[in-house]
Amino acid sequence: MSGSAIIHTLHSSAEKPKRFTYPFCYEPHPLCLAAAEEVKQEIATMPLTEGKMFGVLVVESAGGLAFLAAYSGLLEGRNDWPYFVPPVFDAQQPNGYFKTREREITLVARSSGKEGAGVEATTSKEMSQDLQLWLFHQYQLFNARGETRDLVDIWQDYHSAPRIRRRFPLPPGGTGDCCAPKLLQYAYSHQLKPVCMAEFWWGPSPKSLIRHHGQFYPACRGKCKPILTWMLQGLDVDPDPEEAAFPRLDIEVVYEDEVMAVINKPSGLLSVPGKTTDYSVATIAKQRWPGALPVHRLDMGTSGLLVVAKTKEAYIALQEQFVKHTVEKRYIALIDGIPEKNCGRIDLPLTFDPMNRPRQIVDYKKGKSAVTEYEVLETFGARALVALYPHTGRTHQLRMHCAHQEGLGCPILGDELYGTKADRLYLHCDHLQLSHPVSGEKMSFNLEKPCEFQKICLSL
Repeated sequence: MSGSAIIHTLHSSAEKPKRFTYPFCYEPHPLCLAAAEEVKQEIATMPLTEGKMFGVLVVESAGGLAFLAAYSGLLEGRNDWPYFVPPVFDAQQPNGYFKTREREITLVARSSGKEGAGVEATTSKEMSQDLQLWLFHQYQLFNARGETRDLVDIWQDYHSAPRIRRRFPLPPGGTGDCCAPKLLQYAYSHQLKPVCMAEFWWGPSPKSLIRHHGQFYPACRGKCKPILTWMLQGLDVDPDPEEAAFPRLDIEVVYEDEVMAVINKPSGLLSVPGKTTDYSVATIAKQRWPGALPVHRLDMGTSGLLVVAKTKEAYIALQEQFVKHTVEKRYIALIDGIPEKNCGRIDLPLTFDPMNRPRQIVDYKKGKSAVTEYEVLETFGARALVALYPHTGRTHQLRMHCAHQEGLGCPILGDELYGTKADRLYLHCDHLQLSHPVSGEKMSFNLEKPCEFQKICLSL
């Protein structure tokens, strides 16, 4: 395959960005949007039956700006489609070492299956592990300085802490075959300077993950962050938005007595200290009421009612109510789309995506039960305002249940993980009912819709 078939002319008058894309959190640059449109036209001519992540990399070449295109892993069982960059290492050659050795291992495994578990089974497992290790060593990856390291070295250097190294001694299968490493590897090896990059999903969504046709997504953190941390060295890259300074938002006290408080948390404020900042509801509460602790959490983007305990005894009594699901909670959300039914029950078990935390996936075997009831309150053009009643409290439960194709199939507006970005996440806890931790009296708290909700609804 010639280089000219892979390096494509870019038809755009947009200005170059000052720095290269930070791949794990970004807005696609206009140059990437133009390149992606051309790739979509190419995809439309292909006989595809599966959904797949595609990527574009805008580069500077001797002839000016151009772009490269890639797909993640294999596409319809192939890694040699014209128009797209080749893999970092081609393990699919029928007579190559990897495929030849793979066939030998299969024969040993079949032999062990016929004769019962024993030496042959152990041998085939060891042979598979050795072959996987050999494959990882074949991935010799460049960075922008022209240096090379193999995948095992890169991985173990990134996961250098002993505790993490024990959990992740070697990369998972498929590492190095995502779009971003393929694109950068081809650019570096052909003396092309990376300018900006973006990835988008095309086709039907997988069962467990949330992927919307045509939508842009960040690079995966589990497999790609160790690799790209190496490959981007030598490039001037956009700063990580997650390490930027957080705004010093304040809390509104809705109710307060000697042992507890109920606050209205604004969108954009953490409930508890995060990786890059301590500023949160927890730190504000401790300054205002020494020893106070939030009893539960809301995602940073979610606004609304949150309970704070001022004493240890109140904390235990209140948290027990949340654990036993005796607290009545209602959230309102503005969603992209109109649900098929006006009300219903969503029961989709959830667990962490091990390769892309903090994202969640639906997993019917290993996931934890997650149940939400919903009702449509109003519709505004192609959007709806819904009430959500969670019966469990899983991470990202409401966001997943709204966005997933087996839930409402309508992501919450502003949900960067499972939908599209907006000025905020349009999810708000507007009702809580619980028992007072000392008197046992039933207490009910309600909030109005935030003004951002009102403005959006009135504008539709």
